[in-house]
Amino acid sequence: MLKSIWLGLAFIVLLVFLASVAPLLTPKDPFQVDMHERLQGISWQHPMGTDQLGRDLLSRIIYATRTSITASFSVVWACLVIGTVVGAIAGYYGGIIDEILMRLVDVVMAFPSFILPIAITGILGPSLANIILALVLTSWVGFARMVRSSVLALKNLPYVEAARAMGFSTWEIMKDHILPNAVHPVIVYTTFKASHTILAICGLSFIGLGAQPPTPEWGSMLNEASSFMGSAPHLFIFPGLMIMSTVLGFNLFGDGLRDFMDPSLRKEFEL
Repeated sequence: MLKSIWLGLAFIVLLVFLASVAPLLTPKDPFQVDMHERLQGISWQHPMGTDQLGRDLLSRIIYATRTSITASFSVVWACLVIGTVVGAIAGYYGGIIDEILMRLVDVVMAFPSFILPIAITGILGPSLANIILALVLTSWVGFARMVRSSVLALKNLPYVEAARAMGFSTWEIMKDHILPNAVHPVIVYTTFKASHTILAICGLSFIGLGAQPPTPEWGSMLNEASSFMGSAPHLFIFPGLMIMSTVLGFNLFGDGLRDFMDPSLRKEFEL
């Protein structure tokens, strides 16, 4: 349990570190074109080879880490805020407010997960910013449903009723008594959502709707590598490994965190 948490957390911290100090770590300019060195294999000068324009692949993958991680965290953070607000309001007030908000959630969830982002990006135009906006508009509903369920289970408990009787405002009750006790499942869901968002961003970039050249991004790098799979396999192997490792890291962290927060499993672990 703890091994999964620490292993996943270590990889997440490494990714955040790479994203934060990318300009200091890149051995070469990731945007510098050198047609004399195009499609070079692995060497001391280019540890991961070069792409079809002679750009150093290691430098581009490090910069792509910044692009992909920043985009993923932006989507997840925005979805967390929107979903928490909507779910808390729906669960606490109930009635017609709950009906309206949950029907909106049902409408968004009725579409396959990729259809709405593709449609929104098709209307707004391909770019990383539009992908982030499209994913935020379609991905907050899971947070809303989870927070609503937790608030419904907590809002009529004795300590919440006591807070109401003492004259606490709705905001104070939410902030001090309900939301702190509703965060455990949300935290676990957030880690899994981060890995899903990474896949969504890379997938949409792969089909040309996300980051546009020359911006390095793992999905767009796979798109560019698709024409050279036979002659230069390193072009898709290294970005693919980064995507796989990132998703695995978030999933390991989420699995371990879920088990750690489960009282029965934690008790067994302690025994």
